[in-house]
Amino acid sequence: MLGQYLITFREVLEAALVVSIVLAYMIKTDRLHLTRYIWWGVALAAAASVGAGIGVALLYGGLSEASVKLFEGLAALIAVAVLTTMILWMALKGSQVEQDIKDRTRDVVERGAVMGLVAFAFIMVFREGFETVLFLTPFASSDPTGTLYGLLLGMASALVIAYAIFRLGVRIDLRRFFYLSSILLVLLAAGLAGYGVHELLEYGEAVGASTGWAGEYAYQVDVPSDSPWHHKGTVGSVFAVMFGYSVKMEWARVIVHLAYLAVFLPLVVIAYRRPELLTSAGDRVRSLIRATPRSGTGRPETGPGDR
Repeated sequence: MLGQYLITFREVLEAALVVSIVLAYMIKTDRLHLTRYIWWGVALAAAASVGAGIGVALLYGGLSEASVKLFEGLAALIAVAVLTTMILWMALKGSQVEQDIKDRTRDVVERGAVMGLVAFAFIMVFREGFETVLFLTPFASSDPTGTLYGLLLGMASALVIAYAIFRLGVRIDLRRFFYLSSILLVLLAAGLAGYGVHELLEYGEAVGASTGWAGEYAYQVDVPSDSPWHHKGTVGSVFAVMFGYSVKMEWARVIVHLAYLAVFLPLVVIAYRRPELLTSAGDRVRSLIRATPRSGTGRPETGPGDR
């Protein structure tokens, strides 16, 4: 439930903060009469997110046993890709989000496009809602009860904090919050990446494909299935969700899990603690690309002496 709670809490909080920024801008600019269009967009986005969740559940229920493995594996890996993109984008661009939202809101209002406000609110909120559905899909298949509780508690907590920030003026160091939660999400995403690979390996075995050494177990821990320390037990299940813990893992799962951590955990820390390093590295790469001479055919140009 902890992983599902963290994902829902962060996604709903982001959506709520976006809505709060737009509403605050409307109030500050004496456009209170336009706020109802924002709420229409929010309501439509919430309904569409619920619809997306129901659609995924119906799709999952109609799959064969082997197809379920394929679906869970692909859903987990897609969720990891989107989750990673969201984490890095927030780390690099988070400080500019508020001004960007205000600028886009002002542009819509000045054009007098009230339906544009509905569409803007819908897109901003539905994006977070759809991501939540995508991220929770792998968990819902293996732990439906924990996913439901995590979803409800995450939504409630996020809305309470967003209300406290917007109405009560409570100040929270959001950058520090997103930094700490991003580290937890990277740990969660690493486990999810490993789980996705595990499901794909099981799908391969179900359809008779050879997985070779990648499907062999790298380790097996002698923990009884009824033990609380088993990855499906009361204690082990928490570690399984948050850190990808399992009493046995295939080589491919171990490699993917550790490789993900080795790449993205340092990236997130650097993005929040030393963002200038990433900016400098990006500038250097762009400079090298621009400095590389290209001919009309896309190949490096050659001089007379090279012919």
